[in-house]
Amino acid sequence: MSKRVLTTESGAPVADNQNSASAGAGGPLLLQDQHLLEKLARFNRERIPERVVHARGSGAYGHFEVTDDVTGYTHADFLSEIGKRTEVFLRFSTVADSLGGADAVRDPRGFAVKFYTAEGNYDLVGNNTPVFFIKDPIKFPDFIHSQKRDPFTGRQEPDNVWDFWAHAPEATHQVTWLMGDRGIPASYRHMNGYGSHTYQWTNAAGEAFFVKYHFKTNQGIRSLSSEQAAELAGKDPNSHQTDLLQAIERGVHPSWTLYVQLMPAAEAADYRFNPFDLTKVWPHKDYPLQRVGRLVLDRNPDNVFAEVEQAAFSPNNFVPGIGPSPDKMLQGRLFAYADAHRYRLGVNHTLLAVNAPKATTAQNYGRDGFMAVNGQGRGAKNYEPNSYDGPVETGRPLSAPLAVSGYTGNHSAPLHTKDDDFYQAGELYRLMSQEERARLVANIAGGLSQVSRDDVIEKNLAHFHAADPEYGKRVEEAVRALRED
Repeated sequence: MSKRVLTTESGAPVADNQNSASAGAGGPLLLQDQHLLEKLARFNRERIPERVVHARGSGAYGHFEVTDDVTGYTHADFLSEIGKRTEVFLRFSTVADSLGGADAVRDPRGFAVKFYTAEGNYDLVGNNTPVFFIKDPIKFPDFIHSQKRDPFTGRQEPDNVWDFWAHAPEATHQVTWLMGDRGIPASYRHMNGYGSHTYQWTNAAGEAFFVKYHFKTNQGIRSLSSEQAAELAGKDPNSHQTDLLQAIERGVHPSWTLYVQLMPAAEAADYRFNPFDLTKVWPHKDYPLQRVGRLVLDRNPDNVFAEVEQAAFSPNNFVPGIGPSPDKMLQGRLFAYADAHRYRLGVNHTLLAVNAPKATTAQNYGRDGFMAVNGQGRGAKNYEPNSYDGPVETGRPLSAPLAVSGYTGNHSAPLHTKDDDFYQAGELYRLMSQEERARLVANIAGGLSQVSRDDVIEKNLAHFHAADPEYGKRVEEAVRALRED
């Protein structure tokens, strides 16, 4: 059987892939060596800008199957009947570190799911925590700057990390999550995923419900201590990637059960917590979990760069029956995520295989731009409406309209009866066992004790005291002991 012929990118056969063309046996290389120049030029361009956040990621394909009837709450087609399956792609990630960081670190984990539905792709972009550090997107660039490598020292600085948190009391709840036992998952398979934001479901009758998503791991929660994580990160920086890849390859397919919390839209205004505040949860006793279906991962990507690094998720990719809420952080991300992909991957990133719809065909008037390959020419019109049988609008909104009132301006979020920055952090602390509390305090003190300014330490201690007196006292004593050593 004859071997396939190696060619250049233009299809010309390559005579020699071992030796560059030169001026004589020992002379300098020739500019006319097209194969050499093409290889080096392509090599220089193989990488694209890494994500500012969620740079280090892993992913896999699978399916989502509906197990329970939720048609009373949403008319989304992929949730329309028990037993219905939809192909998915799930990308896991760490948040703060660069593409070259280690997997086993204390950091939130991204949990982004792309549902390839018959009504278009639905992207659900969340984390492995149900809350976040801030509630308004205008603070997001400052927050991330404080957590990334310092521009002078080139490393993450405790002064920066804790100084931002000192000025962001709403972060106390998420800091308690992050510094607790679930702050370092043992693997991507052994952690929950959350939509984190509040979204909207709309049923066929036009009734609106606000919804929170909970993906509960069927492998069980497993986490690492700080000491275990430091050892594992040194031995295998790719530990989570390795675990996910090998589990799927040997036929051990990880799965999660999806539950939702549902709030009738009319109840939002008078709920004791602001239901659109990303730093808050809805207690399950108020809105119990309702099962929806099962998500299974059963196929690894063939090319990590093409399918994981270039996977583009945007929370504004909704389908009929699902829409946004007034959650301020979600509103900011409706723009920011899609814009990040247009910058990193180009305006035609939705044509890449991992991002393109699979159960339907995208039909729109987008044209041209870098790497345009949509092939819509030969007289096809690029405007709407037209008289040439081009795609037309449906006139049917994807979700129910959101009521608005008042004056434009820079407003803080409206306060509900139980709204403050510390109550839920204290509730989380009080749910912990004594052993869990001890580890939480040690993790916080280990970082806070490295801060150089006393006033920054005091501001942070005040947050823990406000959450729970015992919590604050134990952190304060632990910090003092470490600083006296």
